[in-house]
Amino acid sequence: MVYWGLKALLWPLLRVLFWVHVDGRQNVPRSGPTILAANHQSFCDSLFLPLVVPRRVTYLAKAEYFDDKRVAWFFRAVGQIPIRRSGGNASARALATAREVLSEGKLIALYPEGTRSTDGRVHKGRTGVARLALECGVPVIPVGIQGTEAVQPRGSRWLRPFRTVRVSFGEPMRFESAGLVDAETGRTSTERLRTFTDRLMREIARLASRPYVDELITREPDVADVDLGPAEASAS
Repeated sequence: MVYWGLKALLWPLLRVLFWVHVDGRQNVPRSGPTILAANHQSFCDSLFLPLVVPRRVTYLAKAEYFDDKRVAWFFRAVGQIPIRRSGGNASARALATAREVLSEGKLIALYPEGTRSTDGRVHKGRTGVARLALECGVPVIPVGIQGTEAVQPRGSRWLRPFRTVRVSFGEPMRFESAGLVDAETGRTSTERLRTFTDRLMREIARLASRPYVDELITREPDVADVDLGPAEASAS
């Protein structure tokens, strides 16, 4: 109830303060488990994306943001689930949590780059999203977000009004499982996971009208950026 109450309050306000354009919203299924995979350039991406989707959107966020009780209620209210990134395999925990969300027929949003891009480009994605789509048999909706880096530049605590934000949803992408498992080892093909991920990231870059660079962002995830990257090691 709190989620929808906040959305009802914030959406009209943001429409007044910002010029928000949405393309391809019909590509988001009205029901059923689905992954939204978006580029990431600003903290407020996690605000604008849920507000333009008619369904509830769940994020995985670093647990440190829930340590402060003054803001923890807000993160939970807007659908974020805490993931502790220390002590053990954080990526495995993130994937397990994401599987649970999808098994309940919900919509989950992830940033395949693993953290925010600061150079205006869309970077090579980590293959956790592809593995999740394969294991859960769900579609991935590529999402291109534009303009949020001007609304809230890195390091800024406040949103700058009267900027334009565009959110573009692409057509659903599905991971074809034929020939995916190596007959000798019984393990998932890393090459197939990488091929799907690269295709996904190029589509995200196209939707975001941003250049694509075939390089991973190596710095530590910061917010709502649970890094699914180490799953690549277990996918080979």
